[in-house]
Amino acid sequence: MEKSGCTVNRVLMTADAVGGVWTYVLELIGQYKRQNIEVALAVMGPSPDKAQREVLSAFNNVELFEGGYKLEWMENCWEEVEEASDWLLDLETLIHPDIIHLNGYVHAALPWQAPVLVVGHSCVSSWFEHVKKSSIPQSWEKYRCKVKEGLGCADYVVAPSDFMLGCLKKHYGLSEKSSVIYNGRSAGGFYPGIKDETIFTAGRLWDDAKNIKSLLSISKELPWPVHVAGEGEQVCANVKYLGKLSGKEIEAEMNCASLFVMPALYDPFGLSVLEAGLSGCVLVLGDIPSYREIWGESAIYVPSEDSPKLRDTILDLIKNRELIVEYSKKSMAKAFKYTSEKTACQYIDLYCKLMSKVKSETCGRGL
Repeated sequence: MEKSGCTVNRVLMTADAVGGVWTYVLELIGQYKRQNIEVALAVMGPSPDKAQREVLSAFNNVELFEGGYKLEWMENCWEEVEEASDWLLDLETLIHPDIIHLNGYVHAALPWQAPVLVVGHSCVSSWFEHVKKSSIPQSWEKYRCKVKEGLGCADYVVAPSDFMLGCLKKHYGLSEKSSVIYNGRSAGGFYPGIKDETIFTAGRLWDDAKNIKSLLSISKELPWPVHVAGEGEQVCANVKYLGKLSGKEIEAEMNCASLFVMPALYDPFGLSVLEAGLSGCVLVLGDIPSYREIWGESAIYVPSEDSPKLRDTILDLIKNRELIVEYSKKSMAKAFKYTSEKTACQYIDLYCKLMSKVKSETCGRGL
């Protein structure tokens, strides 16, 4: 990867250790290391666990700052969000970054000195629309207003899919200073191993967006066992609950599984799906716009809430070894198009464009 003409030395980046954002951040840090770009990583929400810290310690271009403040989508968060504002501005004064890379929304409204990039990985408004089939409740009005303000104050906004960018425009009136940068993943330890007759899925069981309960409801009718990685457990026949796995353990499961099933109702990108593709799993996915956009004809789609159809699709696959081989090759070929190198290059180019522009106005209305 060749860096463009400008010089990006230091990035202040926010993150949380709860879900896919952590993986996304690690991929960027790894690529930025090759470009001698330092990252000051400001983590809010739950602290990284031991395994996450071990992975992060492998990079010498990152310094971890832990705030522990509640994230903007958590209950009763606003006092801590306000406290985090002072903490983040102090970090900017301490670090003097070239760019502010926010993986959240509301803190874009702060009086930053450096250009501000907001990345919209998901949002509560679009979650309600696609998971609950309703508009965001009135009790979330403050969240909606703060997100809209943050997006309006950002110098630029990125989303990981056209689907998510459309959601931001629909729910918050996002301006044209925005674009899509698809997430990327290095293959690392993901590869097609000797495939077992197993079905794999990953996600918190209580997360309605991932809709894993649809797969569990048909597990007893499937001839292959279902392996589930993630928090939660419920009584289901033919299911092996693996709990929360480390990155290496996820790799091992995916490399051996023949099918990866994710009947999601809402998933703006789906890093776990990308990992499964790199492992040569056949992808059986919920028929949602983001998956169609990202995977095209390389996956098999099922209406997300049609459990009988999901069962029949999986049974047909199990009976057709040639189809499994075909879609395994398709998923791998597509997955290798979403590289972390390409993603990082696009971000660095965007940083340079933002740095070249004089900040027209400091928003700074506070939170």
